[in-house]
Amino acid sequence: MKRWIVLTILTLMLLGSITAFAGETVPTIAGNAEAIKTVQKHADFVWTLVAAFLVFFMQAGFAMVETGFTRAKNAVNILMKNLMDFSMGSLAYWAIGFGLMFGVSKTGWFGTSGFFLSDFTNGGDPWTLAFWMFQVVFAATAVTIVSGAMAERTKFAGYLAYSVLISAIIYPVFGSWAWGSLFNGSGWLEGIGFIDFAGSTVVHSVGGWAALAGAIVLGPRIGKYGPDGKVNAIPGHNIPLATLGVFILWFGWYGFNPGSTTAAITDIAGIAVNTTLAAAAGAVGALLTAWAMFKKPEATMTLNGALAGLVAITAGCANVSPASSVAIGLIAGPVVVMSVIFIDRVLKVDDPVGAISVHGVCGAWGTLAAGIFNIGGTSLKIIGVQLIGIGAAFVWVFGASFILFKLVDATIGLRISKEEEMEGLDIGEHGNVAYPDFQIHPSAKGVDV
Repeated sequence: MKRWIVLTILTLMLLGSITAFAGETVPTIAGNAEAIKTVQKHADFVWTLVAAFLVFFMQAGFAMVETGFTRAKNAVNILMKNLMDFSMGSLAYWAIGFGLMFGVSKTGWFGTSGFFLSDFTNGGDPWTLAFWMFQVVFAATAVTIVSGAMAERTKFAGYLAYSVLISAIIYPVFGSWAWGSLFNGSGWLEGIGFIDFAGSTVVHSVGGWAALAGAIVLGPRIGKYGPDGKVNAIPGHNIPLATLGVFILWFGWYGFNPGSTTAAITDIAGIAVNTTLAAAAGAVGALLTAWAMFKKPEATMTLNGALAGLVAITAGCANVSPASSVAIGLIAGPVVVMSVIFIDRVLKVDDPVGAISVHGVCGAWGTLAAGIFNIGGTSLKIIGVQLIGIGAAFVWVFGASFILFKLVDATIGLRISKEEEMEGLDIGEHGNVAYPDFQIHPSAKGVDV
């Protein structure tokens, strides 16, 4: 009897399951494919936004590096510039820059749609917002590079003015030439096969060449060059802070390079490896070069060597091998050391943090290297296209920036007074100081901090 009761219960349960299953939709191959596609889309959104947040954190890295490599009396000014170039630049990129860079382009020179994110507000794909978020932090990086080369003698109002115009026009126009087809545009440089996956030229050389123009228009800091042509060192006040900044930048670069896939795919692993190897090799290359030249393992050159390796691998991080990444970084290290010395001692251009060398020169080297070490093979045509892109960036950015800085200087004014420079921008421009309790050690009497 008990056995029949058990059998009856099991039969009823089975019938219930069959009935319930009959009421559900039977999984199909097409349905599964659509579900997988949705999951991948969501993963792409998450990865792209996380990468954007990592790149945003690089603003803190730039702030720390620039503050540490300059004098204590200008620390607040450096921090304010890094805060406000992102704030002002984001608004300018939203209003104008994004449309110029990624809007519909019939000529390949600049976009003509998408201003004020109108592609989204008119019922567009939400991907527009994720893509804009990733691109605006790149624009901010290009602008903040300029801050370091023009540190310690630039009017705050003048800085805000040129930050807006670089974000709105100079950076986006070149960006449209190389990256326009990533969204709605099409650029003439990418049309001929220009390789710059994550921005050695598009971001870093653009920032570096704008910095060169600004430093030339501004002139050197007081006391940097003597009347007899002697180059006087003006040491930074906080190397630990600068070192922290370099580590933050290195960390943020894992959003910069792997994030440029804008997709949660397996390629990001190889890109991250290449990024790491080039940065490490850049630090080693700069260390050995500085050690041989100065007889000491000099810290500031080594720190810039790591950044040089990161900048150099940014163009080719997705199309070179790990071994090639090491070579690219090893070359970038000595290049940045020699470039800093050449710009300082020969050209007599005062760049307090080495931004022109790290970003402009090593950005050009990395872009060329992306063609030379291309994992699919190289040719004179590929290298020629890379050289065209490098040259186009310099001509457009340096020329436009030089004119911009001259206009700002003639209107708002670009350089602070001699008295303000001697006292420090923190007091003259902002009315406060970074270290109110700071005192100079007696042995450092007379040192300009």
